[in-house]
Amino acid sequence: MIPLKDNIPSYKKPIVTYLIIFLNGGVFVYQNFLLSPYEIRQFIYNFGFVPEKFITEFFSCWWTIFTSMFLHGGLLHFLGNMWFLHIFGDNVEDRFGHLKYILVYIVCGVCGNLLQFVLNPKSSIPMIGASGAISGVLGAYFIFYPSAGILTLIPLGFFSRIVVLPSIIFLGLWFLFQFFSGTTSLAMQSVIGREIGGIAYWAHIGGFLAGIFFSLKNQRKRRIKTYWHY
Repeated sequence: MIPLKDNIPSYKKPIVTYLIIFLNGGVFVYQNFLLSPYEIRQFIYNFGFVPEKFITEFFSCWWTIFTSMFLHGGLLHFLGNMWFLHIFGDNVEDRFGHLKYILVYIVCGVCGNLLQFVLNPKSSIPMIGASGAISGVLGAYFIFYPSAGILTLIPLGFFSRIVVLPSIIFLGLWFLFQFFSGTTSLAMQSVIGREIGGIAYWAHIGGFLAGIFFSLKNQRKRRIKTYWHY
């Protein structure tokens, strides 16, 4: 399913969302157009999050848990992440405010990386991408705007359809797909006895759950402030 737009207007200009997209775009251009193929591989290994290195070389690479959020593996990976951030980020930024939004974004990305790390701590494959952080944005949207309408493309070839889905359905199905795929990848890895590269589904799950946590905490604070009137 591909989101095309939502029906919730943003009341403030989402400057942080624009800044994140700009930073990711700048790194993507540098990575793919200014480096040689060998330099790209080294760049990803140096700035991507490698679980194995995080254990054995922690003090020289701890910061990769942050820098990995700004690297992408290809054009579709980059465009897909930035499109989801564009669709859902402005409203979440509206709700949190600019400063809290960037903090939540970064922390959700870290939580996503850490969950993937916990489940596969010996992996030597670099993890890259903003998916964990953006999944946190999706988790917050899931809580803040459950009844929002998401204009959605369902690509089924000749039978493709554009429908409007409530965000609780769209994001709920998205999360179930991540969970099913993540569980399947762990099962396959245990069967074949070695790590499998590809999509870090558990980073998506960790980021999404962190986004839910922070949005629920934010809602609780707002309710408390609302009731303190004399």
